[in-house]
Amino acid sequence: MSRDGEPPVSAESGTGPEAEPGPPPGAPGRANGGAAGKAAGGADGDALRADIRDALTGLAARLDREHERAAHREAVIDRLHEENQRLRRGELQAMLEPVRAALYRLHDQARRESGRLAAADLAEPPDPRGTALLLEAVADDVADALARLGVERFTVEPGAPYDASRHRPVAVTPVDDPIRDGTVTGVESDGFEQSGKVLRKAAVRVGKLDTKHEKPESHDKPETKAEAGSNGTERAVKAGSNRRNGAGNAGNSGNGETMRADTQKTDG
Repeated sequence: MSRDGEPPVSAESGTGPEAEPGPPPGAPGRANGGAAGKAAGGADGDALRADIRDALTGLAARLDREHERAAHREAVIDRLHEENQRLRRGELQAMLEPVRAALYRLHDQARRESGRLAAADLAEPPDPRGTALLLEAVADDVADALARLGVERFTVEPGAPYDASRHRPVAVTPVDDPIRDGTVTGVESDGFEQSGKVLRKAAVRVGKLDTKHEKPESHDKPETKAEAGSNGTERAVKAGSNRRNGAGNAGNSGNGETMRADTQKTDG
């Protein structure tokens, strides 16, 4: 018996824990079972490899299609870019057409005037007023050409307040009038703007108050009423004293003459 009082268990008795049944007589052994397992595992591996190969083949085909699509997109983008550049060049040429036309007119006008002034049979010298009008017309033609491009010319009148956002000071002019201090005293060139944005400021001369010609302020304190009254009183007292002294001197002189007359009478 065992320590727990239970009868011993043996393999022959058939009692106790179940034992693995052995292979029946005549059945293949474990060697045959291992070969069959290997064969099944090899079949599964081949199937897995075939699936992976098929997946990779499909992925490669998909990548090829994506590359073709990307190449097509790049070709479309390049074509659109070329068309855009061609349109922009056409728009630029159309935009510059008025400028070219204005320059053609200026060229012809300048050549005509040059030929006229260089003519050998010119009887009279060029008129300065005519030359001034010609130059003004040239400036107006240039301003018109710029206006067709959206660039407007703006002028500045003398006496206008100086504006740093629209004016460019080129000189300072001394002025005596404080009202003209900080104002435009002369215009050197006009300004240009586009859609409210100043492209080029107008060149102007700005007035500045000349402090050298200002009258110096008197640093003497004004005389107060009390001081004025006191000074007036002192002057009056001095005047009265002088008058008294003059009267006394006159009396003394008269007394002296009287005494001299009496003395002369006594002597006679």
